[in-house]
Amino acid sequence: MPVVHKSTVRRARQSVKRHARNHAALGALKSLVKKVQTAVTEKKVEDAKASLRLATSALGKAVTKGVMKPNTASRRIARLTLRVNSLSASAS
Repeated sequence: MPVVHKSTVRRARQSVKRHARNHAALGALKSLVKKVQTAVTEKKVEDAKASLRLATSALGKAVTKGVMKPNTASRRIARLTLRVNSLSASAS
């Protein structure tokens, strides 16, 4: 019978909770990003700008909470911003 420490059991419980929390946060984040992308494909400039602001905020918050690494969030923000800006440049 292997020795199982109390701390090992506790860590396993914590990792399950954290995985569920991070998974939910990433799901919400993906839906916000998808909202920006659909607004861009439908060429709705105002909707794209509004949803970009929400998505940028959510990506920053994900970094703060440790759900996502800073460079990943920065890269995603940059790519989304490029798409929205190119849309607004072509509209005017």
